[in-house]
Order: sequence, then structure tokens, then C-alpha cells
Amino acid sequence: MASAAIRTPLLFSALVVASCGLVYELVAGTLASYLLGDSVTQFSTIIGAYLFAMGIGSWLSRYLRGALIEHFVRVEIVVGAVGGASAAILFLTFAEVTQFRVALYGLVSLIGVLVGLEIPLLLRILQDQFEIGDLVARVFAADYLGALVASILFPLLLVPRLGLIRTCFLFGILNVAVAWLLLLRPEGVPKLGLLRWGAGTVMVLLAIGFVYADPIMEIAEQSQYPGQAVFSKSTPYQRIVVTRQADDTRLFLNGNLQFSSRDEYRYHEALVHPALAAVPEPRRVLVLGGGDGLALREILKYPSVESITLVDLDPEVTALFARSRFLSALNGGAFSSPKVHVVNADAFVWLQGDRGTFDAVVVDFPDPSNYSIGKLFSTTFYRRLNAVLAPDGWAVIQSTSPFVARRSFWCVDQTLQVAGFVTAAYHALVPSFGEWGFVLAGHTPYRPPIQLPEGLRYLTPQVLQQMLSFPPDMQRVPTDVNRLDNQVLVRYFESEWGQYLAD
Repeated sequence: MASAAIRTPLLFSALVVASCGLVYELVAGTLASYLLGDSVTQFSTIIGAYLFAMGIGSWLSRYLRGALIEHFVRVEIVVGAVGGASAAILFLTFAEVTQFRVALYGLVSLIGVLVGLEIPLLLRILQDQFEIGDLVARVFAADYLGALVASILFPLLLVPRLGLIRTCFLFGILNVAVAWLLLLRPEGVPKLGLLRWGAGTVMVLLAIGFVYADPIMEIAEQSQYPGQAVFSKSTPYQRIVVTRQADDTRLFLNGNLQFSSRDEYRYHEALVHPALAAVPEPRRVLVLGGGDGLALREILKYPSVESITLVDLDPEVTALFARSRFLSALNGGAFSSPKVHVVNADAFVWLQGDRGTFDAVVVDFPDPSNYSIGKLFSTTFYRRLNAVLAPDGWAVIQSTSPFVARRSFWCVDQTLQVAGFVTAAYHALVPSFGEWGFVLAGHTPYRPPIQLPEGLRYLTPQVLQQMLSFPPDMQRVPTDVNRLDNQVLVRYFESEWGQYLAD
């Protein structure tokens, strides 16, 4: 039982342990979405497994009897050690463990069981200090307040400033600090010396992990990516990694390759010029996504273009490719052009405003691997896109691989048609990706241009004609329409790419 002198530290402990427990859960969900994709599925399954494990921990707490404060201190030391190191462990094992999901859910379950022990132990320790109604109200109020604080700090401060690994180590330190706070008041803690030694050792190890979080992440990323990781950062939206190997620079977002400098010109010439060259004297151009500026480089080859608005969600990406000398060299310093205006916003929301019309729109979003991206391939989004496209303008949408993800590709085409567009599908061979697909969307039938800007390394009018023809194994197949309330495209994409990668 607790004395009156220790009840305030114990109530404060409820706030801290709630913050720590929620952060471990958020880190696991975020890390899983970075490494495995589909944030909705990852967060849903992580939360489910974590809460179930907490229930098991709460049930097991009944078997902890006598010296309850000592049991609570032990739990805090162990949960601080395991939870604090969890992000580092998962990043380091991702490329090395065949069954990564087993390691992921095993670790999440272990942390959940330990966290589930905490509140029942606190309630039992404090039961002689308050009436039962007052006790439950105080402990759960502190618990919920701690969860609120963590949920606000996590996306706004912790991930952008500290990253996932350092955030975990910090909250592991806070868990052990709770144990130390109680060890300063030795009532009910007979094995004081041993517990202080254990808490001190874990605290030192967690502090070392906090200091060396960046080298730990570098080691993890070296095993995941080819070449040397020259830049890496976690943002509220994604994990950004840039690697270099000999003359090859690559950008990865959440572990997915976005471009290789060896052949990105093929992709971006195929993305931009079939649309831009089909518009007589394009003046006003909109780019959605494409925060690396490589599409901007191609658009700026048209002297008639007067303004380009680029809308990309993550300011870290656009800032990186605008300020880094070797990365801005890849896009030809496109962000320094007075014609370019950058807007860091959600394109889905941004298009709701009165934006006028654009002569050409280049849509270069990541593949629809989760529902937050899948909405950008929906009829709702495409109808908004239709409203801003000039009557004689053309939009182009990157639409994943028609070879690997055939249904996904033609689902994009079908959805555009339902949204009121006349479409023309085409594909290009990009060695880093394989056969890649694009869909042109306009208001009249597409006529391939007979002239393209000079100096292109890949695309010619003759090549473009070939790109518009599909062999039998990539030709149209019937699909459902991707609507905001069904997100069928995400399911197509997961199934097709999942099967391809498994093979």
C-alpha cells in the first residue's frame, strides 16, 4: 500500500506512462506504414494487436501480489528498455529478418502486455488513498491527459524534430525516470539497491541510444538501400532517404523508389511531353506532386510557359530539391525559376478552391499503395481536376505499371473516363521500374504531337506513337471505378504488387 507522501508521484506516473504507451503505439504504426505501406492497414492492425496485448497485461496483473510498488518499478524499467529500443530494433531487423511482421507484432504485443500491467497496478497501489470513484477518476484523468499530450506532440514536434528512433529512446528514458522517481521514496520497495542498479543501467543505455540515434538509422538504411544514404529524414508525412552509388542518385519515400538519376529522364520525358506538346502554346501549367522538381525541368523547356504552380504536400521534399546543390543540379535548378510557384498543401483540398484554369496539368503522385494516396486517384479528385483544365488542355497522370499491376492501371483510365475525361493511355520502359504507365486526360480525342522540344534524350514523335500501343499482356481489362467510398484501386494495387513481389 502507498503512503500519502507517495500518492502524488504515483498520479503523475499515470500521466507519464500513458504518454509513453501511446508513443510506442504510434511509433510502431508509423514505422510499419513507412516500411510496409498502406497506413490504414498498418495502424489498424498495430492498434488492434496493441490493445489486445494490453488486455492480456491487465488480466495478468492479478497475479502480481505483495510489494506492488516494487512490481510497478520493475515494469517501468522493463517497458522503458523494450519500448525505448523498439524503433531501433525494428529498423535494424527489417532488412535482415525474413518474417519481419512476426518480429513487428511480437514486439508490439510484448510492449502492450507490459503497458497493460501499469494502470491496474497503480489502482491497486493507491486503493487505500482515495474512495474508489475518486481513485478511478484521478488515475484515468491523468492517463487520458497523458495520451492527449503525446498525440499532439508526436506529429507536430517529436517526429519532425527527433525522428522515430530518438523519440522512442526519449520516452523509454521517461518510463525509467518514473521508476527512479519512486525509488527516491523507498517505501514498499525492499530490493532498493538492485532496482536502482537496474534502472541506472537501462537509463544509461537508453541515453546512449538517444545520442547515437542517427548512426543507428544510418546502419539500418545502409542494409535497406543500395549505395550510401546521403540524406534521411522523417517528416509528418513520410520517411525521405536519398542514396548515392557511383553516378547513381536515388530518392526513396517510405522505402519506395521514386527515381534513379541514371534513367529518370526517360520517366520524366514520357510523363511531361506527350501532354505539353499537344497543347498549342501552353502558358499556365499545374504540377501535382513532383516535389523533386524533375517534371519542372521538362516543363521549362517550353518558352511559351509563363507560370508553373507546383502543389506538393511535404515542404521537406521541395526544400531539399531546391537547396541541395547536387540535387538541384538534377532538376536544372528549376525551383529558382521565377516562373515556378511552390505550394505545400494537400492537392485534394487545394483543388477545392477557385484556381482558375490551366493549359496543362502534370499529376505525379506516388502509387496508390494506401487510402490517403488512393483518394488522389478517385472520381471525386478527377472531377475537381476536370474543373481546372482548360477546354483544349491536357492532363497526364502517372498510373503505375500496366505489366505488373494491369487492373490498377486500367482502373485509373476507367475512373478518369467516368469523371468526364477523354483518355489516351500509354507506357514507357524505364529500366529502374520496368514498363511504366501513364494516362492522358482531356476533353477531345488525343492527337500525338509531331514536334517535341529539342535535346530530349529518349522521346521522339516516333517513340511516342509506339508508346500508345499496348501488347496483349498489357491491354485493357475490365475494372471497377475508384470512388472515394470504395478505394478499389488500393485493393487492386496491393493484390497485384504483393503477388509480384512475392514471386
